Amino acid sequence: MSADDQAFESVINQVKVDVVSPTHDLDNARQLVAVSRCFAIPTKEMYEYATKASIGDAVWHDPSTQALETHIAQLTGKEASLLVASGTMGNQLAVRTHLCQPPFSVICDERSHINKYESGGAALHTGAQLIPLVPSNGHHLTLKDISPHVVLGEDIHSAPTRLICLENTLDGLIFPQSDMVDISQFAHKNDILMHLDGARLWHVAATTNTAMSVLCAPFDSVSLCFSKGLGAPLGTCLAGSKAFIQKAKWFRKAFGGGMRQTGIIAAAIAYALTYNFPQLPRVHALAKRLEQGLKDLGVCILSPAETCMLYYDPSPIGIGYQEIQDCAAALPQPIIVMGPRLVVHIQTTTEAIDEFLALLRTLKENKMKDGFTPDLPGTDAKRE
Repeated sequence: MSADDQAFESVINQVKVDVVSPTHDLDNARQLVAVSRCFAIPTKEMYEYATKASIGDAVWHDPSTQALETHIAQLTGKEASLLVASGTMGNQLAVRTHLCQPPFSVICDERSHINKYESGGAALHTGAQLIPLVPSNGHHLTLKDISPHVVLGEDIHSAPTRLICLENTLDGLIFPQSDMVDISQFAHKNDILMHLDGARLWHVAATTNTAMSVLCAPFDSVSLCFSKGLGAPLGTCLAGSKAFIQKAKWFRKAFGGGMRQTGIIAAAIAYALTYNFPQLPRVHALAKRLEQGLKDLGVCILSPAETCMLYYDPSPIGIGYQEIQDCAAALPQPIIVMGPRLVVHIQTTTEAIDEFLALLRTLKENKMKDGFTPDLPGTDAKRE
């Protein structure tokens, strides 16, 4: 072997890597058990289907990706759609594509993903001022909430409102379609665009038996996530007019989001739409089972299980979130929970729900043995 060959062999040894562990089959089998108690993951069947996808170049043309984008456009009643890496990218591309020249403002719910969980992206990427609003009914924004805060006219002291972003579901709560239509009609009458963060819109369709195209009709653009509720490994589609999507492609490239062989991703998403979406009614029933179990224990429900999630406060039975988190993680088959939000997904089992409720029941009984008196309506909990 020549000196050059030896040198190249050394480089090869530095570059190569094995990311599959010797116990990978066993590890994955354990993970599939664990997901029933924490987060959804792709399944073996999904991956097997994905390997049959096309291997084109999605920056130019990939048949499987194009088929998915065409399907999502038809499903939402829009002219075109675009596969992007994440829900955050979908929302930020929508804001950037809709808004051309500052100054401008965007109205949204104070609790929304675009306001709280996208790293200030609207200001960073678009120079847009967010106007986050708190719904007066505690559930969803209405036109009465929004209209007083819309900036119209030529007052140079304020950033004119050019976009309203709504989210459905938001914290698992379903946004009434009639209110969305009222807001949309007002917005379009005043030349304001509408975007829907529909990361979990699938849950609305499954609960209300409403066509996705109807749910998306009031909006100029919609982003739909395939990983959160449907169990795909990643991906969001942004849908809108042909001109809008063509412009969004430019910004996707500028954002570093142009991907090559996305056929395997598109196929995993197609599998999720075909086989995982029909499971959502069972998910919602489990969430309601969880909610009722918490109520029976005397836990306060902060936000009900209209779809797949709820918010709860265990303090009336003398328990704190950190105690629950630690004890759930210490179970023989751990359950991962954090803070007041509880989310049920397609791989959550009835056993996991019942074991979580049993854990809270045990914690409550232990508190009562220590002298804690559970909080009843109109009383204050106390420790003697």
